[in-house]
Amino acid sequence: MARLQRLLMNLGEGWFQLRRRFPAGLLDEIAAAVAAGERTHRGEVRLVVESRLSPLAVLAGMDAPARARQLFGQLGVWDTEHSNGVLIYVLLAEHHIEIVADRGIARHVAPAEWAETCTHMRDDYARGQWREGSLRGIADVHALLRRHFPGDGKQRHDELPDRPTLL
Repeated sequence: MARLQRLLMNLGEGWFQLRRRFPAGLLDEIAAAVAAGERTHRGEVRLVVESRLSPLAVLAGMDAPARARQLFGQLGVWDTEHSNGVLIYVLLAEHHIEIVADRGIARHVAPAEWAETCTHMRDDYARGQWREGSLRGIADVHALLRRHFPGDGKQRHDELPDRPTLL
């Protein structure tokens, strides 16, 4: 996607609807889904929804994959005890979803599996189904983590916040 096109998307693609698309009740529901899923495996899941990138960031070449990796570090998703953090990053203005998994998980889950989750979310979001897309994406990530990192029946310390972050 050309930089000018991305700049225009970040300036005008409905980014201002962030709170309408993700109201407090939905954030509570997503947090509950993250918490419930984390009790079934040994991973940590974090959802971040960003309305748009700043014009300066776009002009400097920042894109959704780079921003997702940046947030993965800034939010400490990489800093879990067992290197088992997963960040689901949604950039509303560009209709882009990225999943970044820590090294403990990335070596076991194929990129195509993460891409399929992103596709499910993007399809639901394109239909205006923000709740369904978010919960489906989280459920897909939990299913992958259960397959590769099943729970051991022990209660674990929750290392990352379950509530989504809106930027």
